[in-house]
Amino acid sequence: MNQYQIIVLVGSLRHDSFNRRLAGAMAKLAPSDFSFKQAQIDDLPLYNQDDDAHQADSVIRLKSEIRTAQGLLFVTPEYNRSIPGVLKNAIDHASRPYGQSAWSCKPAGVLGVSVGAIGTALAQQHLRNILAYLDVPTLGQPEAFIQAKDDLFQQDGGIGEGSKKFLQGWMDHYVAWVKKYTV
Repeated sequence: MNQYQIIVLVGSLRHDSFNRRLAGAMAKLAPSDFSFKQAQIDDLPLYNQDDDAHQADSVIRLKSEIRTAQGLLFVTPEYNRSIPGVLKNAIDHASRPYGQSAWSCKPAGVLGVSVGAIGTALAQQHLRNILAYLDVPTLGQPEAFIQAKDDLFQQDGGIGEGSKKFLQGWMDHYVAWVKKYTV
């Protein structure tokens, strides 16, 4: 049986963020041959092209994790109608220097949760545009614009019953997407 290592990039630094909780809950919906590891992005310096020749250890670590993974999962909040700066910083670091991107051809899924009625629709669209440029094949359907409601998460950290069927369907599509690109 193949093992699929998925690197998860959560676009929020807050310890108990909705998106960090969603990332953990989604991992519970995956089959046993999939494992999820949340990448550490809070220790990355601000991207500066002057540092391309001598990238920080945290950048080298991130790029290594991405390169060895079979897939990517982005779980992002929406800040000011786009992705958070910390996520964009991680994306920029792992794509540089030019010609040495760790992102190329890694299948990805994009999710996000917010208290707003449209979830993280605009942040996800901006992220999809960035990923398209970086040659990251991204699951297009189903889309998941999740609104944080009281019953979204169970006490044990799993997905609540009201959202479980939909998000299980999303995970099933994501798993098939990753397997399609890693055969």
